[in-house]
Amino acid sequence: MPTYDFICNNCNQRFDTFMTFAEYGKKPVTCAQCGSKDVRRRMTKVRIAKSEENRMDSMANDFSGFEGLEDDPKAMGRMMRKMGKEMGEEMPPEFDEVVDRLESGQSPEDIEKSIPDLGGDANGGGGGDDE
Repeated sequence: MPTYDFICNNCNQRFDTFMTFAEYGKKPVTCAQCGSKDVRRRMTKVRIAKSEENRMDSMANDFSGFEGLEDDPKAMGRMMRKMGKEMGEEMPPEFDEVVDRLESGQSPEDIEKSIPDLGGDANGGGGGDDE
């Protein structure tokens, strides 16, 4: 069943409601906060699907000038955020945390030390005691 987003004109509260396609436009919608029927539909973002080839081409063009990223955490964070958006897939919360830290200027080495399980090293190296 689809979710429809609304805004109450009375209390400005945003809320979602579930209804079938057949119910939409026929079933009255009331504000979940104040009960008012004076509501309007909130339009959400529209996503445009790109083929994987188009996404890869776009990333190759956008990231061609990023030599030396290892010395500039902020640029690396910007590049990673843009790459995450271009991929068109939901990224794990750890991705956002790492990118936020990079964009604030934290070095990849410091991030790796503070998040030892990052990357889930399956080869048995790293992430544990050195000695």
